[in-house]
Amino acid sequence: MSRIGKKPIVIPQGVTINVDNNLVSVKGPKGNLTFQYHLDVAIEITPENILVEKIGKGKNAPAIWGTTARIIGNMFEGVTVGFKKQLELNGVGFRMALAGRKITLALGFSHPVEVEIPTGIEVAIEGNTMTVSGIDKHEVGQFSANIRALKPVEPYKGKGFKYVGEHVRRKEGKKSSK
Repeated sequence: MSRIGKKPIVIPQGVTINVDNNLVSVKGPKGNLTFQYHLDVAIEITPENILVEKIGKGKNAPAIWGTTARIIGNMFEGVTVGFKKQLELNGVGFRMALAGRKITLALGFSHPVEVEIPTGIEVAIEGNTMTVSGIDKHEVGQFSANIRALKPVEPYKGKGFKYVGEHVRRKEGKKSSK
């Protein structure tokens, strides 16, 4: 039994929701989001909240029930507040620069790496910190993960991309035997 799926989702002020043919549309001050939900769940709308109910009898119906409730809650948070992830780049000679809708990264490779910023995502760079923000939690998280995967932090010197607040376990280097 999903504890997340049982809880009603409160509709924030200034947000409108529309459910039509297993498609949820949420409109708020920051933008619009849509989500096509599975047929194993049903969505019931009241004036102040939304209730997601499990109607399927399959093995994965409870998982889909809780996931659908969480995605709709994240849609509400996205169109009202938005989501933000911060990445930190450490390392001598590692640089990042923003040029229009492209990020140019010098990561110690023989060539600079250019990454196109998808629509719906905003990127700001201050010093060695990159802030990725947008209204869709999945897009913000996936773009941040793609950037981090270009040069993940290594455990010996701590060089590479890491999330702000992420703790990296450092390893001890080789010792000379005398």
